Amino acid sequence: MEKVTPFLMFQEGKSEEAMNFYTSLIEDSAISNLIRYGPNEGGDEGTVMQATFTLKGQEFMCIDSNIKHEFSFTPSFSLYVTCSTEEEIDSLYQKLNEGGQALMPIGDYGFSKKFGWLNDRYGVSWQLNLPK
Repeated sequence: MEKVTPFLMFQEGKSEEAMNFYTSLIEDSAISNLIRYGPNEGGDEGTVMQATFTLKGQEFMCIDSNIKHEFSFTPSFSLYVTCSTEEEIDSLYQKLNEGGQALMPIGDYGFSKKFGWLNDRYGVSWQLNLPK
């Protein structure tokens, strides 16, 4: 086995938009590879056939699904981010929550200094933590 990589499937051609959004929010992040569907290929022309990106060194793969599925992302799988400062967690929570849904509003829940859990505008779940 070579490695294990989280894989995200976006609907409605949102993967490139999501990758650009995520890499703009988290330092040391970048889109490393992007392959689009061309004419007469298996997906809508110009949408993402396959892409890889990194968030703070963690590699992810993603695609745009050209098939409408009855499922999307679920909070049972989330991206867990350990933040360094209150300003960082507050800013990240606010930006990720725009157009999203708060699952646990940012606050002190006793197990950390500050914690928040949300689904972003693309349906991806994030847990943000500022340790004590």
